[in-house]
Amino acid sequence: MTPLDLWLSRSIPMCLLLQSLVLMALCFPSASMCPKGCVCQRARPDPGLHLGPGPLGLFLGLNVTCTGSRLKEIPPDLPPDTAVLRLDHNQIMAVPDHAFRGLRLLRELNLSHNAVETLGEGAFSGVEATLQVLDLSHNRITSVHKDAFARLKARVLVDDNPWHCDCTLQQALGGMAHNHEAAARVLCRSSELQEQEGRHFLAVDTDLCNLAKRTTDYAMLVTMFGWFAMVISYVVYYVRQNQEDARRHLEYLKSLPSKPVKPNEVEDISTVA
Repeated sequence: MTPLDLWLSRSIPMCLLLQSLVLMALCFPSASMCPKGCVCQRARPDPGLHLGPGPLGLFLGLNVTCTGSRLKEIPPDLPPDTAVLRLDHNQIMAVPDHAFRGLRLLRELNLSHNAVETLGEGAFSGVEATLQVLDLSHNRITSVHKDAFARLKARVLVDDNPWHCDCTLQQALGGMAHNHEAAARVLCRSSELQEQEGRHFLAVDTDLCNLAKRTTDYAMLVTMFGWFAMVISYVVYYVRQNQEDARRHLEYLKSLPSKPVKPNEVEDISTVA
């Protein structure tokens, strides 16, 4: 046996062993990597997705399922290779900024049936490029930052939330021009316009930002008029009070007895004259 044959006979089993170890690591993620109350399973890619030869091309990311785990916050120790994250039917009340940063494979995020009330500008920062589906339905969301969805390309589900329809929401939905379906399903629980309450957001064609500006202008005008009226009232009061004081002082002077002129003073006055 030549040295080359000997080297190959030793190298090939070693390579197969390494491949098997890598395959096992991919198929069975470590329990310590999986958040408490969640189940982690290796996800398989779409059959038509080509990832190259070898065991690394057979799998793509983790499916992390935390459904109904009574979570009150988003787990901070999510595996970095999470591709599908199911956090539905929990008690999560907030989505902190950069909560999913580092999940570069995340393509599906389910936050439905929680208690989320609002969304900040950076709630989905770091996953804008990969996220394909975002489910926020059946929460308590009333308002979002105007740029909360600006960079997302995902299909967003936002129905069954008690939305307050105002200028900020109009700006947020305006940044989802590629996701008209989401905007069409927003139902206004309350609104700056009374006629919009209980109706779909797109049912009333009104620029709420201009409405807010006009409302602010009216408020400023009323405030300025109030200050002007107060100043005028103070000036009138001041003038009348001074007039009253002057009248009283004049009446006081008139009420004083006249000083009698002595005879010597009359003679002095005559002499001088």
